[in-house]
Amino acid sequence: MTAGAEMVAPANRLALICDCDGVLIDSEAVAARMLVHELEARWPGADVEPVVLPLLGLRIERVLQDAATQLGKQLGSDDIAAIRHAVEAAALQAPVVDGIEAALAQVPLVKGCASNSFRPYVEAVLARTGLARFFGEHLFCADAVPNPKPAPDVYLAAARDFGLAPGACLVVEDSVAGVSAAAAAGMAVLGFIGGGHASDAQIDRLHAAGARHVFDDMRELPDLVAQWTLSATAAAP
Repeated sequence: MTAGAEMVAPANRLALICDCDGVLIDSEAVAARMLVHELEARWPGADVEPVVLPLLGLRIERVLQDAATQLGKQLGSDDIAAIRHAVEAAALQAPVVDGIEAALAQVPLVKGCASNSFRPYVEAVLARTGLARFFGEHLFCADAVPNPKPAPDVYLAAARDFGLAPGACLVVEDSVAGVSAAAAAGMAVLGFIGGGHASDAQIDRLHAAGARHVFDDMRELPDLVAQWTLSATAAAP
């Protein structure tokens, strides 16, 4: 190697990690509608939707607890379990995010899925949609780590599983909680706002949480990953 030449790491020593709901599965709008429906049924007259929508991306239990606190209401453990079951059952029927299959097929990196949902749900929804083939056993879920997003635990678990430093992992997230978690883990993050629940207002929120770029069309993902791969390999020691 000539003096001053850069040493680069091979692309197979990098990883792409995707959130599940809102990135792979267009389920956040479905989940939000079910959450609002279930809470309105229990709290007649409460203005639920403006409270619930900003909490999307957090664990369902956290969403319910925070919503109850903000509205001065209470939920028992049976209610929480029933609502989580109803939300997951609805989300299981949601379609894949438009363009995600072709995008993942074009990305040559090893891939993982990191979710704030429980593993049985993630396994079921990925199997139903055919996306499981892209991730294999590389599923990292909230029920397997001490703290869910926005804590970095699930992303640090992914890096350990891959045997990679966090800086060798690129994340795609759609929520502030998820972007915050990946950024706290030391990973580069792309913010995605192409799901049915997304809004233009989310762009600034995702940038503020640590997303280096925000996009709304999964057809852009392969090029975005390629650009990051070049910078990541060039920066490798």
